[in-house]
Amino acid sequence: MKIDWAALGSVFGVSLVVTVGLVAVFTLGIVGLSRQERAAARGGSAAFAVTGAYACFAACAAAVGYGIYLIVA
Repeated sequence: MKIDWAALGSVFGVSLVVTVGLVAVFTLGIVGLSRQERAAARGGSAAFAVTGAYACFAACAAAVGYGIYLIVA
């Protein structure tokens, strides 16, 4: 059996980048919700922050769904 180390390294690199990116997008969603709570405490509105947070969470869900699709297909 011969292991293709270049392909294995490529898969590792891509999975690492995608994982870090997914965590970053999820963190942006959490930050958006945090800003919404701060704005509510001050009596203001943070509709843009909430919309951005929901968009980040939707992007995370889409990425996870696509990953599941790639595994199953």
